[in-house]
Amino acid sequence: MRIGLRLLLGYFLIVAIAAWFVLSIFLQEVKPGVRRATEGTLIDTATLLAEFAQADMKAGNPEHGQLAQAFSRLNQQPFKANISGITKSRNEYRVYLTDARGIVLFDSSGAAVGKDYSRWNDVWLTLQGKYGARSTQLDAKNPESTVMYVAAPVRDGTTLLGVLSVGKPNSAMEPVIRRSERRILWAGVALLGIALLIGLGVVLWINRSIGGLVRYADSVTDEHPLPLPKPGSSELRKLALALESMRLKLEGKSYIEQYVHALTHELKSPLAAIRGAAEILREGPPPAIVEKFSANILQQNLRMQRLVDNLLQQARLESRAEIVSQTVDTALLFKTLCEQREAIVSTKQVSLNVITDVVFVRGDAALLEQAVGNLLDNALDFTPAGGEITLSAKQAGGQTIITVTDNGSGIPDYAQDRVFERFYSLPRSNGQKSSGLGLAFAQEVARLHRGTLTLDNRPQGGAQARLTLPEK
Repeated sequence: MRIGLRLLLGYFLIVAIAAWFVLSIFLQEVKPGVRRATEGTLIDTATLLAEFAQADMKAGNPEHGQLAQAFSRLNQQPFKANISGITKSRNEYRVYLTDARGIVLFDSSGAAVGKDYSRWNDVWLTLQGKYGARSTQLDAKNPESTVMYVAAPVRDGTTLLGVLSVGKPNSAMEPVIRRSERRILWAGVALLGIALLIGLGVVLWINRSIGGLVRYADSVTDEHPLPLPKPGSSELRKLALALESMRLKLEGKSYIEQYVHALTHELKSPLAAIRGAAEILREGPPPAIVEKFSANILQQNLRMQRLVDNLLQQARLESRAEIVSQTVDTALLFKTLCEQREAIVSTKQVSLNVITDVVFVRGDAALLEQAVGNLLDNALDFTPAGGEITLSAKQAGGQTIITVTDNGSGIPDYAQDRVFERFYSLPRSNGQKSSGLGLAFAQEVARLHRGTLTLDNRPQGGAQARLTLPEK
């Protein structure tokens, strides 16, 4: 099982257990909470009605007093109320009044007048001067048929005249309880859904970051390293840098061996030329011959010096894990490159065109100048007199594309897969070969900038180099 799926399942399991625990507590507290609130309302109602019952009992006519008349009118005047989606169309209170002995004097239902209720907890406890309440099940087979009663004493000064009890069926509270439970359950489902989406987003982000590191590691194994990824978190960023550092260290031995072999191979020709010229000079040839072979020695020495300098530059570049980015104006970059090569362009009689919008790119200015300069030098080497070279820059799809186009000889088919190899070089128009490090350097610069470099033939002739860099 993939690590992302494991993380998602573990996260969702934790959230589900926490949600179940919280929801179970809420659901368990809904019914008693509603009943406690209802009991508080019943206490207030019983206390208030006891004041009205006092006048009826002192008048000696509780069965037909103000309280009885009020309930009679209430039952004759139906009403309809919508309480947050719950319809209420009748009065659900039952009120009865007993004397000081517990005998029922008035019952709003008319069913218990004359009965002895002194044994019921609400009446008995109130007559004892305590808080009286009870919950009675009307139907023994139906546990939901309970009625809650709360009593209040009816007093005349300090004299206890009787007890007034107010009752309300618990079934009247069921719609409120069920609605609350449904809302809590829906909220729980929504919470789990949101948690799942958040977890999925986090897992996708982690998978993407780790996937970039995996692809980078695979590319290193294939000896075609991709640009160093930039994960979002500092920990993954440190891991990416550690992988890059490990790559540099692991490649160290083979890297040195390759450079030694390549350097040995490249130095053979100039060393042989210098040795041959030195042997001829030892024979004391005429001055013209001395001058010719002395110039040859200097030329081969300069070639070796350039090769060593390029190797050192390439080695320093490939040992870097990161670059310090700054804003680079491509128009200014192209202007600098054209001014540096003005003499070569004039000598070769090549037309150098610059096409650019107002394009800025984030990167190392010095490295970008060297990389694009190498691409331009490559185009100059393979473009004949009277040819045309174009430098252009544009932004598209969140990327900056720097293009160097020429109408020269193009890339031979046999060399298309090797143009970025170190020390691989094709003969120039003047018959000379370069160090073969220019394109390798430019490709390494592209990788450090998390970009790409391609070099392809154009259908109309010539070649086109495309350096693609991210805008940020």
